[in-house]
Amino acid sequence: MTANTQAFQANAPASRQALASVTVTALLVIVILSGPKAWAQGPPYQTDDPVPVDLHHYEFYVFGAADRTPVEMDSVGPAFEFNWGALPRVQLHAILPFGGVAPRNNPVYAPSGIGPTEFGLTDMELGAKIAFIKESKHVPQIGTFTMFEIPTGNADKGLGVGKVWYKIPIWLQKNVGKWTFDGGAGYQVVPQDGFRNFPYTGWLVKKELSERLELGAEVFAHGREGSAAAQTEASTTVDVGGYYHFKHHPGEQFLFCYGHSVAGQTENYAYVGMYWTWGKDSGGKKEGRREGLFPGQLNRNGF
Repeated sequence: MTANTQAFQANAPASRQALASVTVTALLVIVILSGPKAWAQGPPYQTDDPVPVDLHHYEFYVFGAADRTPVEMDSVGPAFEFNWGALPRVQLHAILPFGGVAPRNNPVYAPSGIGPTEFGLTDMELGAKIAFIKESKHVPQIGTFTMFEIPTGNADKGLGVGKVWYKIPIWLQKNVGKWTFDGGAGYQVVPQDGFRNFPYTGWLVKKELSERLELGAEVFAHGREGSAAAQTEASTTVDVGGYYHFKHHPGEQFLFCYGHSVAGQTENYAYVGMYWTWGKDSGGKKEGRREGLFPGQLNRNGF
């Protein structure tokens, strides 16, 4: 299975109860807070956000990521992500990923995680982020980021699923000063033998520490994906990451994140990448790189 699989179906009642508890608690925290601006999240975190790229603006990432369990080590990289503010409140999204799959070949988990190490093109990702509700004093911004995973990877080598599969989430965001809160949940549909459909949820808190540095922490939980995947059981991870904004190239950022499971199946998550953004303002003037760097400072939220 490829490293961009992010969530897995909970199997036991206890796992479902824990997933629901995290979701409800974080949702209540976000809803009671208030703030004036919207910030885009997503990479390097597993939790996403409901903030599309602004109209006539663009984002480009070059990144690598990894997800390891006792069954298998899945990696992606180099991978290339492009986002385009094609319409007001609408972002179009694409990822072209190369990656590897490294089964641990541990007979304890057989038939899962058995086979040779492979590398190549994995499943390509296409999607659309749409903002439904604009953030206000007492209401978070709400939107979706539906994704379609195209079977470009070789399923016989474990580099893809072999069929189109889907991610259907709802994300929320609330801002309070230099603090940003993101969260939500979704359902992943994988119509292939050996895989399962499953829910996932993520909740992120991020703070701008300085003009150059932002740090964040998230709780991300997913259910069991199936015997054909590396993530054969449900897991909850705590991840810590951030962004570094380059002083002389403010349109560039260095992104990083690392996390480890705190419940369920043992799992490690890691992400490292570079990010660029550019575009034009509403008057048609081409923006400088500094203006495109801090979307919150321009009150951007995709509306």
